[in-house]
Order: sequence, then structure tokens, then C-alpha cells
Amino acid sequence: MSAGQVPGGIEKGQGMGLFDKREKSFEDKFAHDETLRFKALARRNKLLATWACGLLGLSGDQIEQYSEALIRADLEEAGDEDVFRKLRADFDAEGVKVSDHQIRREMDERLAAAAKEVEGGK
Repeated sequence: MSAGQVPGGIEKGQGMGLFDKREKSFEDKFAHDETLRFKALARRNKLLATWACGLLGLSGDQIEQYSEALIRADLEEAGDEDVFRKLRADFDAEGVKVSDHQIRREMDERLAAAAKEVEGGK
């Protein structure tokens, strides 16, 4: 071992550089994953809005407006309960018979489809 090395053969001062690079890599991956997650959730909400509008009898510009309302609802709190509550309330208000289970299943299926689309670059 030379005078400028520490155990393990790493030059003095080089270890923190490697650690910093690794930490930056993890931070970059986390930021990328969060961006993909946000895009997938927004896409899921658009897909959910299209499904819900079909049941609610909405069409044309109403679909885009409902999609935006669903996206806003999703920003109220962490998790999916805010979106579920909005869908549940809107179906109930219009007398649309849809079970809680079906709403949650549609949310899950559309999230899976949205994630594939986002990962595929759509």
C-alpha cells in the first residue's frame, strides 16, 4: 500500500467521490421513477375519466373537463382514496350502479395500462 492509499486500495479523497456519484445516481433514479409515477397516475386518471364518462353519459368536451376534475381530485391527498371518493360520489349522484369493488378494479387495471404506456413512451 502506497502512502496515498487507504485500506482497500482506494486513493485518499477518491472514496467520497465514488460515494457521491453513487448517491447522485440513486437520487437521479428516484427522481426519474417519481416522474414516471406521476405521469402514469395522470394517464390513469384520464383513462378512468373516459370509462366513468361512458357510465355517466358524458361526451365530447365533458370528457376532457371530467378528466381534469379527476386529476385535480387526485392531488387532494396522497394515495388513491381521493379519486375513489370522487368517482363513488359522482356515480351515486347520477344513480349509476357500480360497486366499490368494480371502481377499485378499474382503477388498478387502468393504472397498469397507463404504466405500460408511459414506460413505452406514449
